[in-house]
Amino acid sequence: MNQHQFTLTSDYIELHNLLKFLAIAESGGMAKMMVAEGLVEVDGEIEFRKTRKLYAGSVVKCFDEEITILPKP
Repeated sequence: MNQHQFTLTSDYIELHNLLKFLAIAESGGMAKMMVAEGLVEVDGEIEFRKTRKLYAGSVVKCFDEEITILPKP
């Protein structure tokens, strides 16, 4: 499993934007489709909300990728 860390630049990031930003999804539309199809987990549970707000401490899993959200400096 590939592990990543993403440091917030604001209070949160929306799930579909994170997937797009890290190039796990090729586009925002593809990121939304991945979430809608139940391919993404947040904190161990399948997430269907495309605009789920992710805060520091959240862990996102998608395919063979795991992303830990870090607080803004």
